[in-house]
Amino acid sequence: MRGLYIHIPFCQYICNYCDFVKQVPKNDEMVEKYLDNLIKEIKQYEDRFSTIETIYIGGGTPSMLTPSQMERLFLAISPIKASEVTIEVNPDSYSLDKGLMMKKYGINRVSLGVQSFNDEILNYVGRKHSKEMVYYTVNSLKTLGINNISIDLIYAIPNQTIEMLENDLKEVKNLSINHVSCYSLILEEKTYFYHQFLEGKFTPVDNEIEGKMFEIVMDRLKEYGFEHYEISNFAKNQMYSKHNKLYWTLQDYIGVGLGAHGFLDNVRTYNHKSLNKYNDNPRALEVVQTKNDNIQDYLIFGLRLIDGINIDDFNQKFEVDLLKLFPEIKTKINESLLKVNNGNLMLTEKGIFFGNQVFEVFV
Repeated sequence: MRGLYIHIPFCQYICNYCDFVKQVPKNDEMVEKYLDNLIKEIKQYEDRFSTIETIYIGGGTPSMLTPSQMERLFLAISPIKASEVTIEVNPDSYSLDKGLMMKKYGINRVSLGVQSFNDEILNYVGRKHSKEMVYYTVNSLKTLGINNISIDLIYAIPNQTIEMLENDLKEVKNLSINHVSCYSLILEEKTYFYHQFLEGKFTPVDNEIEGKMFEIVMDRLKEYGFEHYEISNFAKNQMYSKHNKLYWTLQDYIGVGLGAHGFLDNVRTYNHKSLNKYNDNPRALEVVQTKNDNIQDYLIFGLRLIDGINIDDFNQKFEVDLLKLFPEIKTKINESLLKVNNGNLMLTEKGIFFGNQVFEVFV
């Protein structure tokens, strides 16, 4: 066992781009009842607590919980001695009281949902915070001794200019943090932006502009001392996300909470996305992975890492010959999308931009 993912599905408002399992709670009782059942689900795994190395509390918006609600959750996981415990925080729902609660119960990594530092862009995507709130949150956390801080940024947003993106990246430098996750805006179904798109009121950013923006992201963050270690992730001082690396390297993790997924003893677990169904019984589905499933996942997730995958390790793990199993790999090498370096199969600089073309080989 390596990881535990905990999902908090509640938000104070719904962002225009978000398709995660989330909802605005009708009342406090709804949240309390959910926590009752979530903690009950967590305790079902007590016999595995000693093997959990990372915990990630995501959402939704975990930081919208009150300090007392946070304490209930933190107490439930306090017997677990994980080396990395992450919680997602929105700047507008952070307070010193919540920061103190995080510190008290050993939360040692915060993933901050920033998306942009530009008020115009924040308003467009439906965020309610300001740049000042971001700085307050980061400085408060550092004062409390929580220094492992990551922020999320989004680029390729309609009406976002190159100058706006450059300014966002300068703010990252000014914040003096050690991790950034940077994603292009993806148009997802069941979002406000998708409904706008169907009505002809939303036009996605041109692929060429999106590529140029991604190039700027990579160049600037490298200039500011960040290592590009996964397609969308950048770190200083090797402060990688240990928990997310579990996903990319096909390690075991428990998934608890509404809509949560897990991968445990070669079984993919899927929880209900309906709150009523979850409260009755969390689990919706369990699927045993085949060898081919694992090969596919190992390659698609592993090649997201800039260092790629070790070919000998892969061949030994799955008792196959990678290059014979997927002869199309040689085609992608010839197209300069893949390369082999020191025994590792990895995306080239060009391949990072066209990763989906490579991943299709393994589907």
